[in-house]
Amino acid sequence: MTDGYAPDPASAPPLRWGVLGPGWISEKFVDNVTRFTASEVVAVGSRSADRAAAFAAERGIRSAHGSYQELVDDPEVQAVYVASPHSAHHEHALLAIAAGKHVLVEKAFMVNAAQAEEVFDAARDAGVFAMEAMWTRHLPHVAALRAAIARGDIGEVVSVTADHGQNMKRHPPTHRLHAAALAGGALLDLGVYPVSFAHDMLGAPDRVQATGSLTPTGVDGQISIALGFGDRAQASLHTTLWAKTATTAVIAGTEGRIEVEGDFYSTTSFTVQRDDGTWWAWDRPVEGGFQYEVAEVARRVAAGELESPRMSWQGTLDVMRTMDEIRRQIGVRYPFE
Repeated sequence: MTDGYAPDPASAPPLRWGVLGPGWISEKFVDNVTRFTASEVVAVGSRSADRAAAFAAERGIRSAHGSYQELVDDPEVQAVYVASPHSAHHEHALLAIAAGKHVLVEKAFMVNAAQAEEVFDAARDAGVFAMEAMWTRHLPHVAALRAAIARGDIGEVVSVTADHGQNMKRHPPTHRLHAAALAGGALLDLGVYPVSFAHDMLGAPDRVQATGSLTPTGVDGQISIALGFGDRAQASLHTTLWAKTATTAVIAGTEGRIEVEGDFYSTTSFTVQRDDGTWWAWDRPVEGGFQYEVAEVARRVAAGELESPRMSWQGTLDVMRTMDEIRRQIGVRYPFE
């Protein structure tokens, strides 16, 4: 079924997927593809043959590969979902593209804008589809709130606030989130959501200001971000590894506001509160969530397109450039940059 805003994922053409990196996020990806779309995960690849075999056996995937090269060379695979650590996205996306595969790369798409440009150039040259897996862009509640804004329900948007904080104290100092060599820190893992959300609502900012606190390992533990857009629109964003925040968002306009429930970046609901006292709520819960971006990839591939207008190459580059500037201001640079 469709909710009137987001197309039904089950109606998208089928696509045969290979998963690069069998982790917890890949578990969700496989589950959502299998349950809610016509597509199929036909292969998984890992640096460990045993890990790939176990992941495949548990989820009914028919092919398991003990190297990423074997995965991208699998003739059954049409598209590759890249779910390795941020520091490896560049290498693995280029590996898949060189093998002629379409790619969906987990957020943050790359470590920096330069890497993103190189990957998009490679996709263009190879004639394959490429997209950042910013699933929020494709979710039904985001389609619905964007429609409300387009109708003028809250007037001109002048302010966006959003936060994403998770208490990561359960992770030891050796975890990837704390490792500069693996592009750890709050921004690329958590902060990318509010940054991308602000971009989605207001476009690319012309002013960026950030203040941050670093971990003992030299990555960002917490950041407060102010973005400016034109004469008066602004965004106030926050991310942290040290506390579970409300993870909500508010879009305020000249005639009202939209309050998005937590977690704003996941499948959720929102309320439109107008200045004249009228209000309405959107609350149509859906299971999963990844199926919407998977369906978008399948539709664009079937149409022979190389990118999606909902998460365009320029859109990803704009987000990456904003995050590059945020990291520059707070003093975070990865050792391989």
